[in-house]
Amino acid sequence: MSNFLVLGGVGIAIFVVALVISIACHEWGHFFFARRFGMKATEFFIGFGPRIWSFKRGETEYGFKVIPAGAYVRILGMTPLEELDPVDQPRAFWRAKPMQRFLVLVAGSLTHFVIGIVLLMVLMMGVGVPIKGQTLEMARVSTCVPTSTAGGCEEGAAKSPAALGGIKPGDRVTAFEGRQVTSWKQLTDQLKARGGDRVTVTVERGGKTIDIPVTLATITDSETGRRVGFLGVTAGERVEGYQTWSPGEAVVMTGQVFVREIGLIFQTLVKIPGAIPQLFSPERGETQGGQVGSVVGAGRMAGSLFGSDEPTRAKASAMIDMLQGINVFIGVFNLLPLLPMDGGHIAVLFWERIKAFIARKRGRPDPGPVDMTKLLPATYVVFILLVGLGVLLIAADIVNPLASPF
Repeated sequence: MSNFLVLGGVGIAIFVVALVISIACHEWGHFFFARRFGMKATEFFIGFGPRIWSFKRGETEYGFKVIPAGAYVRILGMTPLEELDPVDQPRAFWRAKPMQRFLVLVAGSLTHFVIGIVLLMVLMMGVGVPIKGQTLEMARVSTCVPTSTAGGCEEGAAKSPAALGGIKPGDRVTAFEGRQVTSWKQLTDQLKARGGDRVTVTVERGGKTIDIPVTLATITDSETGRRVGFLGVTAGERVEGYQTWSPGEAVVMTGQVFVREIGLIFQTLVKIPGAIPQLFSPERGETQGGQVGSVVGAGRMAGSLFGSDEPTRAKASAMIDMLQGINVFIGVFNLLPLLPMDGGHIAVLFWERIKAFIARKRGRPDPGPVDMTKLLPATYVVFILLVGLGVLLIAADIVNPLASPF
């Protein structure tokens, strides 16, 4: 137990440090382009709150603050409302060319994408991706019946046959309808062919053999479009080896995985509002959108990983995969066109340029920057909603955590 706690603590520490470094790199992206375009950046700090240590080089103060909850860079003149010393006015952010402002704003997310891509390359060319085989021991029991094999639980969905029958994670399937089962594929093939039927699944639990009668549900196979039987269990996995790719193959694979991840992230973000009622229900892990967690949940996963009996290589592979996924998610989330996120500022910049284009076509003067005071109410609303969502996710990760795969 003590070993689990020590290793789990190490995993959490590694995760926190890696996350802070990622966010610092995000801010460095803003800082790099701002300096390159002649804007004035007066502060670059890791952490928030009172200063622990700092030094000044040129016109910028660098350092660390007490609360390691991220990082920030202060660029002067983010809006025309900011009061500046007359000597700094020409170097204000809002006075820069539109493309320069765009690059400064998008640089944070681009940095996250670069980190994600680099980690994917390290995973595919170095550490390796686990080749997993399926066992007959059930890793998870679904609480509901989804609409399809690729779908999640919807509100009001019926309980899964496995949950109704009392099948539990850790049960090992030994027979189906009295016939011995030797592989997970054999079991799933038989389940798919018996949709709606009353069948008997034999499992081994705690050294005892138990016959469990269940009535299989029927759902749509997302690959074939056919109706198939559904029990509601997920196979356990074992690592049978690791696959690596050559540099050329890794580039192609990384591109494919990266594009697929971005698509899945957008799908998940759209589903989050509808998944809020499920955050504190048993169906959370099977609800798309409900699978999003907070930094508390991610840290818990990291601790569970390092405290497990998994081989060192498996731990390294899983940690790298988790960190790359988090970086890509942050990069996408930050580009949503909502103030106060970078994507919101980019949307304002685009609207500013659209107005300038229309005015030019009509022979009128450039209307200038958008009046940010008019957008403050919307900014406050979005900020409050994001804080509220964050609190809900943290609470859900504490009282109803997602099941750890480790």
